Amino acid sequence: MKKLINILFCSLIFSCTGYSQETISALKVDKKLITDELSHPTAFAEPNDKSGRLFVCEQEGKIKIIQKGKVLPSLFLDITDEVIKKKGYEERGLLGLAFHPDFAKNGKLYVYCSMPVAVPARGLDHKSVIREYTVSAKNKNIVDESTAKTVLEFDEPQSNHNGGDLKFGPDGFLYIAVGDGGGQNDKHGVSGNAQNLSNFLGKILRVDVKQLPYSIPSDNPFVGKSEVRPEIYAYGFRNPWRISFDKKTGELFAGDVGQDNYEEVNLITKGGNYGWRIREGLHEKFPNDPDPKNWINPISEYPHSDGLSITGGFVYRGKQIPTIAGKYIFADWTGPVWALTNNKKEQWDREKLSISQDAGNWHIYSFGEDQAGEVYLLTVLLGSDKGALYQLVAGK
Repeated sequence: MKKLINILFCSLIFSCTGYSQETISALKVDKKLITDELSHPTAFAEPNDKSGRLFVCEQEGKIKIIQKGKVLPSLFLDITDEVIKKKGYEERGLLGLAFHPDFAKNGKLYVYCSMPVAVPARGLDHKSVIREYTVSAKNKNIVDESTAKTVLEFDEPQSNHNGGDLKFGPDGFLYIAVGDGGGQNDKHGVSGNAQNLSNFLGKILRVDVKQLPYSIPSDNPFVGKSEVRPEIYAYGFRNPWRISFDKKTGELFAGDVGQDNYEEVNLITKGGNYGWRIREGLHEKFPNDPDPKNWINPISEYPHSDGLSITGGFVYRGKQIPTIAGKYIFADWTGPVWALTNNKKEQWDREKLSISQDAGNWHIYSFGEDQAGEVYLLTVLLGSDKGALYQLVAGK
């Protein structure tokens, strides 16, 4: 997500320029409304506990449970009094949720949120906090807030580019997506936070939460290197807005929000440098920066004639929509939804899905995946301002 976009201006852009690099006929995929009783939904998770419960984070600081298509009246977690979320466009708040792989036994879950700093200072806007909670022993539909433990926290210089996604990998480690600290051009230090390996900003982190606050996996790529944070798994990101693992292959994907001209999808390699701020997508951005020459190109990019802010998604591994099996499903915040197909080339094939909307109809905040591999859209319906959860289903 990025700076506030005037919806009428967006509509004008798209009506004038149209969409480039897309197939003439869209892949037929429909959507089924699960609920529209949400507010600014940012993250979705289903634990592997066979309960059938779906959990959705609201940016304001709440987690709601959806069971059998109904939003339960009691909140799973409510930290609205701690989380920063102002009215209007905002990138801070409750941004990420992940259930421990052994949640069915230990009841542990993790959230990523934006909180005030104890002592405000120039160049310091807020702090990003990753917390562990445990479900109440008396009521499995409520978090015991007294169990809150800080896993990790770090300062954020500006309010935007917070990343905020959390995912457990097939290796059992927790992966954390972090933005570059905000503002334009990553003007932090000599050549930006994203290329600075001494801090967490503009990175994907990887930690072991078997012991608190955490330990460092021994095979993290920068373990033992001087003046480098050993938590770093990959770097060179502007704002990795949603990461995900392919259920079948274990590959890690990230949608990285661009700045002026291009949005991108990256396939993440351990220790990989994804180029920002030296590059935006496939293109040189700051030619005077020292070039490490080890940057990795995205598997897909699209220009701002197609959209303005990427929302990363999931590789579809469900059974209900065979036509998109194995394709990476993602979107732009302004409305279009796409599928990427691995064509064994550096740049994957991109196709538009028929559920795409023109700018001004909805904002696509995030995606979700259930235990069966079915994929969900987390949206805000413009005009009504309702937050809605849809499941992707086969088109007719």
